[in-house]
Amino acid sequence: MTTAMPSPTRRRKARLQEASLLDGPILLLKSIRGFSSNRSLMWFACVPIALFGLGLFNLSAHAAEMPELNAAFLANNLWLLVATILVIFMNAGFAMVEAGMCRQKNAVNILAKNLFVFALAVTAYWFIGYSLMYGNAVAEGFFYFNGLFFDPAVTPELIGEGGLVPTVDFLFQAAFAGTAATIVSGLVAERVKFGEFIVFSLILTGFIYPVAGSWEWNGGWLNTFGNVEFIDFAGSSIVHSVGAWAGLVGAMLLGPRIGKFVNGQAQAMPGHNMAIATLGALILWIGWYGFNPGSQLAMDQWVPYVAVTTTLAAAGGAIGATVVSTWTSGKPDLTMIINGILAGLVSITAGCGNLTLAGSWLAGLVGGVIVVFSVAALDSLGIDDPVGAFSVHGVCGIWGTLVIGLWGFDIQGDGSALGLFVGGGFSQLWVQFVGCAAYAIWTVVTCWLAWKIIGGFFGGIRVSESEEIEGLDIGEHGMEAYPDFASAGN
Repeated sequence: MTTAMPSPTRRRKARLQEASLLDGPILLLKSIRGFSSNRSLMWFACVPIALFGLGLFNLSAHAAEMPELNAAFLANNLWLLVATILVIFMNAGFAMVEAGMCRQKNAVNILAKNLFVFALAVTAYWFIGYSLMYGNAVAEGFFYFNGLFFDPAVTPELIGEGGLVPTVDFLFQAAFAGTAATIVSGLVAERVKFGEFIVFSLILTGFIYPVAGSWEWNGGWLNTFGNVEFIDFAGSSIVHSVGAWAGLVGAMLLGPRIGKFVNGQAQAMPGHNMAIATLGALILWIGWYGFNPGSQLAMDQWVPYVAVTTTLAAAGGAIGATVVSTWTSGKPDLTMIINGILAGLVSITAGCGNLTLAGSWLAGLVGGVIVVFSVAALDSLGIDDPVGAFSVHGVCGIWGTLVIGLWGFDIQGDGSALGLFVGGGFSQLWVQFVGCAAYAIWTVVTCWLAWKIIGGFFGGIRVSESEEIEGLDIGEHGMEAYPDFASAGN
């Protein structure tokens, strides 16, 4: 009897659907014609190794062309990167001040705007804004453009001279653009549509702000107006007043919040959380050490001097606002202390490198006094500014620009007097005034057009009455900042 030998079992072909995570890529390659053999797979495995080697070769070749990094180059770029981080962190301060000084039912909306607007500002400024601000002249002195995006290449000359790498410089400038857009948020708070605000922020940071900034910081017409340089060291006018004017136009077009004015009289609409507003003010104060000293654009002996003038002005602003608010209302007002600190900081931003220590404290003190009366003046005009943003950034931005023409000095130069009250004559004050007026006119006109066009396309820029009464957190975002708490302050 013959016994039939069992036929050899045929190995079942593995299917891709049944493969493990590790075996799947190999099976996928084997299914492609030409990659079924192990030899083909070995050659294919060499591709990433070859690309990696080629990248190392190019990097080594590029590095070989560069000089050795010197101490000045490293210190300057490291300092500006640290300053940039401080300026970016100011977004947290702006968000807390604005959210704390507004009502609970709009907290999510305010936080969302402040967080998202920085992402928009960086993107718009990277796409075109930086080129418009620091590009090559198209219309000499007025308009600049250098193509979309920017060239991040580092040259041997830049390293040898201890200059700033383009990426660090861009990041620092983008943080300033974000600040201008954030100021707008405070003025239009509690009644602007989220989407329309986003579109406006893109226009502001991509076009309006960069063009204005180029007039001074890229050697434009204001830089040497009438053979006298317009001075705005860190942006009292270029950043703060531009943002404030942009927001003021929006606030006037929106109109006041429901219940703000009754029979022509301004009604108090208290903020819901003064603790986070106070924390926000302290964050902004710390962040300003990146804003002002960072604008030195180098790590040198003047960085600590600028930090001290900044500190003294903030202290003077707090004192001035506290004294005046106590005198006018009978008791010290915490919101005015907060705005007084910010007013002092804005008041010194233009002249932090051109005022003496005593002059800096006095500039901040006057700024703190001004902000109290400015808040009351806007109420009397029927303009609703929920957090006092225009008084802080607009009015005090103008004051901080003009004060250089009153008691400023060329401190980092030959030490000569610039201001009228210290023997410098009237010319510097006149140029500072022209700069303030130019930024006001440019921003008001362009922003009025922008707000109007956006409103025309999207059916207005203000939320509905029912949505405003219910709160923008629910209407615009479908969530609440404090879902487990009820508040009569809503």
